[in-house]
Order: sequence, then C-alpha cells, then structure tokens
Amino acid sequence: MKARIHAIAGTLALILVITFLASTLIAELALDHGAVVTVKSAILYGVCLLIPLMAVTGGSGFSLATGRDGPLIAAKKRRMRLIAANGLLVMLPAAVFLSFRALAGTFDTVFYAVQVAEICGGLLQLALLGLNLRDGLRMTAKKRALARKTATASGNR
Repeated sequence: MKARIHAIAGTLALILVITFLASTLIAELALDHGAVVTVKSAILYGVCLLIPLMAVTGGSGFSLATGRDGPLIAAKKRRMRLIAANGLLVMLPAAVFLSFRALAGTFDTVFYAVQVAEICGGLLQLALLGLNLRDGLRMTAKKRALARKTATASGNR
C-alpha cells in the first residue's frame, strides 16, 4: 500500500509540474497578458497541492528505502534532496513573485527574468522527477521479476 501511495503521489506531482510548465509556455508564447495572469494565479494555487504531494512522495520513498541500499536508491535520495531544494528555494518563491507581479500587471524585465528562472527550475524538476520515476520502475520491475522467479521455483517442487 505504501508503494502504491508513493507511486500515485509521485506521478501526480510529475503531472502537475508538466502542467505548470506547459501552461506557462503556452500562455507566454501564444496568449495575452490576461491568460498569463490566470496561469500564474492557478500555478500558485496548484503549488498548494504540489507541496503535499512532494512531501508524501519523499516521505513514503524514504520509508520504502529503509533497510535497503543500492545505486538506484542512493540516486533517488540524492535527486529528492535536489528536488526539495529547487522547489523551496526557486520554484515556490518564483511562483509567489510571478503571481503577485502578474496580478499587478507588472510585466517588466524582472518579471521575465524570474519567469526564465522558474521555467529552468521547472525543467530541472521535470528531469529529476522523471529520472526518479524511471528508477522506481526499474526497482519494482526487479522486485516483480524476483517474485515471479521465487513463485515459479516453489511451484516446481
């Protein structure tokens, strides 16, 4: 059950990050300032869902890794620390700043500089979350293969 919660929370977090990035890029490149205001406000509200999802993902992941080691687990732990730092130090402040600036109609050089930083941070989050998803799938594939092998071996007795 813990593994299922971990997988669902991680997948939803990844989907949210993709949604934030896609919405930002579409609004900035193809729509008007009104759409940017809407997107930046929605992202700020979405962060209120993303933070708990990331906390559940990280907490359940660390719990699942208790007593286990290996290169995939070590890599996932390293990436989760980077994901958390990027989220708290770059993504969250940028989301708040950009939402307030957009609501005030202040689309200046500072707004766009922070927007670029937010997009870069989002791409980093996307890459790190994607790598963690990939490694998680590899770990569960190994676990399922071992379970099948054990079941087959015990069935042949």
